[in-house]
Amino acid sequence: MMPGRPADADLVEPLLAWYAAHARVLPWREPGVGAWPVLVSEIMLQQTPVRRVRPAWTAWQERWPTPAALAADSPGEAVRMWGKLGYPRRALRLHACAAEIVARFDGEVPTDVDQLLSLPGIGAYTARAVAAFAYGRREPVVDTNVRRVVARAVAGRGAAAPPAAARDHAAVAALLPVDPDRAARFSGALMELGALVCTARTPDCGQCPLADRCVWLAAGAPPYTGPRVRPQRFAGTDRQVRGLLLDVLRDNPGPVPKPALDLVWPDRVQRDRALDGLVADGLIDPLPDGRYALPA
Repeated sequence: MMPGRPADADLVEPLLAWYAAHARVLPWREPGVGAWPVLVSEIMLQQTPVRRVRPAWTAWQERWPTPAALAADSPGEAVRMWGKLGYPRRALRLHACAAEIVARFDGEVPTDVDQLLSLPGIGAYTARAVAAFAYGRREPVVDTNVRRVVARAVAGRGAAAPPAAARDHAAVAALLPVDPDRAARFSGALMELGALVCTARTPDCGQCPLADRCVWLAAGAPPYTGPRVRPQRFAGTDRQVRGLLLDVLRDNPGPVPKPALDLVWPDRVQRDRALDGLVADGLIDPLPDGRYALPA
């Protein structure tokens, strides 16, 4: 154990006690919520804040409470319901995921990480999050918040280094309690601490349950000097134009003519490039009469 590094067990009890008292009340955390609602929440929460996900998740659960319900509807309706959550390919992947769950797993979200990874759109984070939070499995669940907490409390760095899956999973796995249910709650607690207290720019160390065990704080909270991941800009990018084009299609019950799409952005070259990208990604279908529609 490195000098000043807390024993793994030293983090568990204070963090679980804090989580029991301070965790946000979120609908996908309610007792008895099944694996499908958890899976939907995890996909929606990727790169999207909770405040925007909550109403969208509720609307999805009301309309498609099971994988079979979503699989029976069209991919285009999934894209329409996705609304302003961003990265709309997630809606198509979620629809494809639902179809696979119905076809291969009798409509039940699988419990095994390898089986979850075999589903469309399910990566390492989502598979482990569903296994842990829906099924109480002992799996290292690693997102940006978790990496930051571990970097500070355990490694003594002011921020997490750029992601490296094997390294990050090993670092979190080493902290997990042996009991699967406690491990799953501890994973949720790490994530919640990073979201609410151990934030990137203004950590509230005075409210942190790990403050007296944090290697970074004990060292005087030195600034991070390592490599960083640069945030992606949005304004003026093809991603913004793609969103504007999809807005037109979502707001219309049927196909729309090309001139209606041309109004959303003045740069024709960028607009056509964004439109071609949406078609290539399967988010928009070009029709023989020159109109465009959400996928059938």
